[in-house]
Amino acid sequence: MSSLFPALVSGSTARRPALRFGDRSLTYAELAASAGALAARLDGRERVAVWATPSLETAVGVVAALLAGAPAVPLNPKSGEGELGHILGDSAPSLVLAEPGVELPSPVSDLARVDVQVGAAGQDTPARPGTEPDDPAAPALVVYTSGTTGPPKGAVIPRRAIASTLDALADAWQWTGDDVLVHGLPLFHVHGLILGILGPLRRGAAVRHLGRFSAEGVTRELGTGATMLFGVPTMYHRLAEALVEDTELAKALGGARLLVSGSAALPVHDHERITAATGRRVLERYGMTETLMNTSVRVDGEPRPGTVGVPLPGVDVRLVEEDGTTIASYDADGTPTGTYDGETVGEIQVRGPNLFTEYLNRPDATAAAFTEDGWFRTGDMAVVDPDGSVRIVGRKATDLIKSGGYKIGAGEIENALLEHPAVHEAAVTGEPDEDLGERIVAWIVPADPEAPPAAEELADHVARRLAPHKRPRTVRFLTSLPRNDMGKILKRALPDAVAKAPKHD
Repeated sequence: MSSLFPALVSGSTARRPALRFGDRSLTYAELAASAGALAARLDGRERVAVWATPSLETAVGVVAALLAGAPAVPLNPKSGEGELGHILGDSAPSLVLAEPGVELPSPVSDLARVDVQVGAAGQDTPARPGTEPDDPAAPALVVYTSGTTGPPKGAVIPRRAIASTLDALADAWQWTGDDVLVHGLPLFHVHGLILGILGPLRRGAAVRHLGRFSAEGVTRELGTGATMLFGVPTMYHRLAEALVEDTELAKALGGARLLVSGSAALPVHDHERITAATGRRVLERYGMTETLMNTSVRVDGEPRPGTVGVPLPGVDVRLVEEDGTTIASYDADGTPTGTYDGETVGEIQVRGPNLFTEYLNRPDATAAAFTEDGWFRTGDMAVVDPDGSVRIVGRKATDLIKSGGYKIGAGEIENALLEHPAVHEAAVTGEPDEDLGERIVAWIVPADPEAPPAAEELADHVARRLAPHKRPRTVRFLTSLPRNDMGKILKRALPDAVAKAPKHD
């Protein structure tokens, strides 16, 4: 296949900005030199780890590994020793690439270490396109899942998945070499690394990484030439809060060409606040580690809060019942067929070049993840709205509530709760109920901890907006919701978080 990064070997882009982290930056010529020199040292390596700090070194290290055809294993610097030990034991990298001067914890420190040199000797060394594997199925990355249902599994991401996803997003978002992306996402997962770093580099565009996300950083970068912003719902929530008094932030967001949220659903309330203050709508897309990106709202389409758009070019999507019966699917031109009434819930299954090839060393888990006819079981539940947009209602394991004969998605109840002025944050789960099968439980962070809203008031609020059978039967109040590094709510940790909090039934 052709190079993942044509701009690295094109003379026309040599002086164009490629990467900027704080006050440090590289042009495409400088990135080609640094990555090319490092790639020469990685030839023949079966697998290399990357200590994925938010730095130029991480970006250069991953690009070098891809140029050399050495699959990279990004490591989360916040992981504990137990998790790091599992990942290293499973992936068996021959060395770790790291930022000079950064102290590595055990067991990472036991690996042979290569410090990534940026702007060192060898600036005339070109990137070597001939060293990149020609096989589109060749592994490019091994990205470990969050491990919420057991030890993290290493999803082997082939080169074709990266190329097809980034090219499909370029089509959906009209992403070009003239764009400048700003984000502050971590670099050990799909969103921050593949979309946020490799995405601009494949287009010949520029990326400015904030290091640490802040409204001030977003204002500064969007106000000085950046055209796109990637973030997660926690980040957009903070921006929505800051917009109340920050006119410069509103102006900066309003001037952006594209605002994209991912990794979890952005509450409708935050969508509406951002649009009201800036005149811009936030686009959502849907993907996961094993599939990269599956759907997106198109930049030339009509974004609707709460939806993740339509299948990306080349990606097949269908919704199925528990017995495998297809509820809805899309034909070749992207038109939905079957039941797309915005109410009938099914599991999303996908098929296409964007998929991972296997879970490393886990043939049993790999086989279980696919249907007999080759569709990947995402475990995410959704409906297809009448206009053809996919709307995620939650994870099958934690967000699908079967109550009184109904299948209810937690997401729509969470959105309804967030519309109540006394609710700051909300999560919804189900728990066993002798009469209903499962009852709906709302976990609430009140806007005023000293004066939480009455449980019955919240239940009635939901019933009025949705339907009586979707009202919470139990309400529990917290000071905060447990979240992971990406801002996703850890619903399995909610019982521990509320152990000493008052219960309001």
